[in-house]
Amino acid sequence: MNNRTRLLTTMAVFVSIAIIGSTYLWFPAGIAKAFPVQHAVNVMAAVILGPIPAVIIAFVTGLIRNLLGLGSLLAFPGGMIGALLAGYLYRFTKKKTMAVTGEIIGTGVIASLLAVPYANLLMDTSYGALFFVPGFLVSSVTGALIGVFVLSRIERTQLVPKELRS
Repeated sequence: MNNRTRLLTTMAVFVSIAIIGSTYLWFPAGIAKAFPVQHAVNVMAAVILGPIPAVIIAFVTGLIRNLLGLGSLLAFPGGMIGALLAGYLYRFTKKKTMAVTGEIIGTGVIASLLAVPYANLLMDTSYGALFFVPGFLVSSVTGALIGVFVLSRIERTQLVPKELRS
């Protein structure tokens, strides 16, 4: 039971970091807003907790940001796909660079292309297939690099207990 409580608490801390970070660090990317802190959290959660908790963190963060008026509906595919791919690539390779790659490909490429029909259906906008790619790529690259940098500092201090690492 202690491990489950610790996992949920760690997930809540990641959600909090992503929401507070999105309040102060964001930039416009077309009709969406880019939040590099979310991508940093995705990489850190993918490495420390694994793919499923990382996706849950991305979903809850997107939900709260939307409820507070801090984000757009594009937070869901943008955050969740990157977190999932980052988590699985890290799980299979145990290389942080692969978590970064997963976040960039998952968000910057796959989610940005998926955002076109998603935005058309849910946000009543019609943009070309490559409209979201530049903004999603810049945000995910910046955030993923921040995430791997923070991970390198966390490892040196051994702040993350071994039982939480995926």
